[in-house]
Amino acid sequence: MHILVVEDEPTLCAQLVQAIAAAGHTVESASDGAQAQYLGEVEDFDAVVLDLGLPVFDGLSVLRHWRAAGRKMPVLILTARGAWHEKVAGMDAGADDYLAKPFHMEELLARLRALLRRLGEHASAQWQCGPIWLDTRQARVLVDGHPLTLTSHEFKLLSLLMQRKGQVLSRTELSEHLYPHDSDRDSNTIEVFVGRLRKKLPPGSIETVRGLGYRLAETHAAA
Repeated sequence: MHILVVEDEPTLCAQLVQAIAAAGHTVESASDGAQAQYLGEVEDFDAVVLDLGLPVFDGLSVLRHWRAAGRKMPVLILTARGAWHEKVAGMDAGADDYLAKPFHMEELLARLRALLRRLGEHASAQWQCGPIWLDTRQARVLVDGHPLTLTSHEFKLLSLLMQRKGQVLSRTELSEHLYPHDSDRDSNTIEVFVGRLRKKLPPGSIETVRGLGYRLAETHAAA
């Protein structure tokens, strides 16, 4: 996999590059926001490790620029420990995960592996389940060729169901996907989002497996 490391502290940057390369990945690095922003625009990375405290452009500005430009690669942000406002702002800006400094390299590698696993079988930008089409690059969903309007949480929920179509996902798994770092997760909210999605998708698209969770099932296109 092709990974970009963005960190302005030379020692930590070198450690990150060495550890990620040792895990079998191709690694590039940037030490300021301008360089990172450029590399993220012109090269295709499978994932990015992005420090928020950068010179020239801060990490949040870089991330917002990438997302506004349609760059959808998974981003793991690095934040100062206890800076909860940075974590919230990073997730709102489009980060996929965060890790507070100081951290153990093993944890960073584990989180990076988790992000890369999401690519898995779905390296293609377009996923299909019956009449439902989901374009991950454009964050767009079509049903029978017609655009479907979803909230960000509905889109994330449908993305996970599409990614693992046919598999039963518990409410806990779905909740962790939507709120990966919220210690006050309420699985009841998943029922609300599933209910909303069911109203927008073809009947029977989301099945309830009693006592276990939900799964996405293929339905027939409308006549």
